[in-house]
Amino acid sequence: MTAHLQDQPWLTSAATRAVFAALEAAGGPDCARFVGGSVRNALLGQAVADIDIATTLEPEVAFAAIRKAGLKAVPTGLAHGTVTAVSGHKPYEITTLRRDVTTDGRKATVAFTDDWSEDAARRDFRLNALYADLSGRIYDPTGEGVADALAGRVIFVGDPVTRIREDYLRILRFFRFYAWYGRDVPDAAAMAACTAEVEGLACLSAERVSTELMTLLAAPDPRRAVQAMAATGVLAQLLPEAVAGAVFQRLCEITTDPVVRLAGLVPVGADGLRTLAAELRLSNAVRDRLVAGAEAATAVRPDMSDQAARAAVYRLGPRAVQDALVQQRASVASDPADDVRLAALIAGWTVPVLPVGGRDLARLGVVPGPETGRLLKAFEAGWIADDFPADGHEARLRALLDPAFSPPPG
Repeated sequence: MTAHLQDQPWLTSAATRAVFAALEAAGGPDCARFVGGSVRNALLGQAVADIDIATTLEPEVAFAAIRKAGLKAVPTGLAHGTVTAVSGHKPYEITTLRRDVTTDGRKATVAFTDDWSEDAARRDFRLNALYADLSGRIYDPTGEGVADALAGRVIFVGDPVTRIREDYLRILRFFRFYAWYGRDVPDAAAMAACTAEVEGLACLSAERVSTELMTLLAAPDPRRAVQAMAATGVLAQLLPEAVAGAVFQRLCEITTDPVVRLAGLVPVGADGLRTLAAELRLSNAVRDRLVAGAEAATAVRPDMSDQAARAAVYRLGPRAVQDALVQQRASVASDPADDVRLAALIAGWTVPVLPVGGRDLARLGVVPGPETGRLLKAFEAGWIADDFPADGHEARLRALLDPAFSPPPG
């Protein structure tokens, strides 16, 4: 029985059909099919983010065909067979069918082909070696891709060791796809191959590793995948200080944020997380967030008062305080009412701006200089301690200048 995709707006959109019409004008019917994630996710009733197309046309021919049709063509990777068409303001990545000629565990030298089975044979997992035509008919060259996807099985195409040695990133991709699509226990042959080839991960760039790791941690529930990584030695190879214990398990229950989950998985403090971020080549934004959350951990408590929470948010920032509180909820018991209260406060409170500055002090006779900074810091400390009052600022400044000064009541 032939499987078909049903009710897919991206499949029938004018933008998609324009791309197929451009390719078929150069290569005839069945020269192009959807491939990989869009087919798999549509089959499973899940959201489709990227639309990839495989074609029998060589890349230069595909590029010319797209331009001839009046669509924007981007030569994103002609040497590797890939061009991008932009239709209806959406990108469509188009790749010529390929077969591997040589591989070294990181990169492959490829030759183009017009054989769909050859192209499927070089892909990583059977549930990714799925194709579909414009009518929605699914093609399954391995004969097991549809069944795997529906059953939640992540199984390599052909021999797992061979697939891994072609590109060691496939070890991480196995666990990433298992986190997102796997059910029941992971495939035994894949696990054995990952264990045997774990040292090959050392040849991968930090950027490739971190992309897979963060995508894995963003899965709805990555716990079984992380446990499988630990069982094969992959986790220790990538993150020697990782602790996939009770705190991480709990963290995965209370947040889907991959940054917070990473901080819980590798509990090494602010300095350790700064080093980890550098080793994984994480973005500056992610690095700063990891470090800020760790630094905030000593300044917040799940049961702190509203006033203390406002002071922490002012000094540390709302994101750092929220991240630290989530981490603490995973490690210590907290009152759900406090969790709700603090989350609402952090989300709803507008952080105020220091209401005085150097000009205010100058008007009171303070000569600009180091004394100005000292007085402003003293004012700020008192203002925070009194829970950010909205008025009475000049009286507070005068009290700092003259300790004998008594501000008027009220």
